[in-house]
Amino acid sequence: MTNGIADIQKADALFVTGSNTTESHPVIGAQIKRAARNGAKLIVADPRKIPLAEEADIFLKIKPGTSIALHNAMMNVIINEGLQDDKYIRENTENYEELVESLKKYSLEYAAEITGVEAYLIREAAIMYASAEAASILYCMGITQHTNGTETVMSLSNLALITGNIGKVGTGVNPLRGQNNVQGACDMGALPNVYTGYQPVTNTGAREKFEQAWGVKLSDKIGLTVTETFKAIDEDRVKMLYICGENPMISDPDTHHAERALDKVFLVVQDLFLTETAELADVVLPAASFAEKDGTFVNTERRIQRVRKAVEAPGEAKPDWIIFMELMNRLGYEEHFNSAEEIFEEIRQLTPQYAGVTYERIKNKGIQWPCPTLDHPGTNVLHAGKPARGAGFLKPVEHLESLEIGEDKYPLVMTTGRMLYQYHTRTMTGKTEGINLIAPELYAEINPSLAQEKGITDGEVVKVTSRRGSVTMKAKVTDRVNKEVVFVPFHWDSGANVLTNGDELDKYCKIPGLKVTGVNIEKAD
Repeated sequence: MTNGIADIQKADALFVTGSNTTESHPVIGAQIKRAARNGAKLIVADPRKIPLAEEADIFLKIKPGTSIALHNAMMNVIINEGLQDDKYIRENTENYEELVESLKKYSLEYAAEITGVEAYLIREAAIMYASAEAASILYCMGITQHTNGTETVMSLSNLALITGNIGKVGTGVNPLRGQNNVQGACDMGALPNVYTGYQPVTNTGAREKFEQAWGVKLSDKIGLTVTETFKAIDEDRVKMLYICGENPMISDPDTHHAERALDKVFLVVQDLFLTETAELADVVLPAASFAEKDGTFVNTERRIQRVRKAVEAPGEAKPDWIIFMELMNRLGYEEHFNSAEEIFEEIRQLTPQYAGVTYERIKNKGIQWPCPTLDHPGTNVLHAGKPARGAGFLKPVEHLESLEIGEDKYPLVMTTGRMLYQYHTRTMTGKTEGINLIAPELYAEINPSLAQEKGITDGEVVKVTSRRGSVTMKAKVTDRVNKEVVFVPFHWDSGANVLTNGDELDKYCKIPGLKVTGVNIEKAD
């Protein structure tokens, strides 16, 4: 997030898009509801009538995968109405004229045809956002999990930049991280192209710094993303896979393909429980949970927070850092740490954003990075005064329809997401009896008109089919979705991701289009 969570209460307008916040991020969802009830204007864009839509001043029920057209049309309105921040654009951005030219085709009528949202609502949303003294954008995987997800985020950045809603309290472009400590994992270089603190492996200076610290020669080659790795297994370029705290047998697209790949490699899984993925492993390394180890987590607002051991880990389970250290030593690299704090000291010495953070400083309250020195208080608002790169680049992007759309055999669009009661792949919540009584099984939300057309009644078992397979589940007949949309939560095994596409990827970050899958639905035999 460019801004802290508390800034939500300081916004005059909130644009929440691609985020079922009250179910996926309940604490932040409550903050949004409080802000709206205290007078902040609330715009919600989502393919479903999510609970937060009930709080919204304007609800934009968009077709899945059409957010770029929506954002471009909103910017076109803002510029035509003279609501852009000319001073901020002149002093803090570049490529504005090219952006303006690219937006001209996105008339309200054109965008309405693409998105399924009425033209007047798009116009009202644009004016509401741009007229606010401080407007904040909050988004989640409904924006990113598309084959054009990176460019969709760019379009949100454009929207914030042309209205000057960046670098100030109550503003910003704020991604809500999908799981606990995703931010921390990325900060630590759990990405194929960077070391800690997003220092590129291709940067000679960064690479030499880490080589000197670790006493080894390091590659300058960018590695594979998760989705690329499964393809590389198919092509015999990857022979062994080490998975830590991930359950791709449920969370990755095209489950059948993922299973074939996992069966093919020598597979090591490090996790709390014997997950669906761990069941396929050649070696399982039992890991300690958050309550069984010391360390730090970094939350969605970049806040580095202490985690303290409360209970002993059961059986042979060990903290992740001990498992990694012991494995590293057995592979011939001798390095010994006595605590998680010792490792953190190395992190802060090599990572500029963390340099001013110590365990003592975050003993009672976490600090938001960047925190470059020991007397620095941390940073609540990024890009204050001026964008970090000097000038915010306004990147023109175009709406492109997903390749999943338009085949007569699969006329409906399945979109996936979370529900309040189950969490991610149910590794933990699936073992909780009370939760399973409330949310026991897979289901598909379908519109009443579609249900009537197909002869499907609420609670009946249906078969949902895509190019990659079929899954049976209960039907939940509801007007939360439009007639052409089917919603399926992804928490269950042999579920939504049996149907999703793992071949077509975002050209920048290689993320699959999990939110748009062409499907058909019918009564199960």
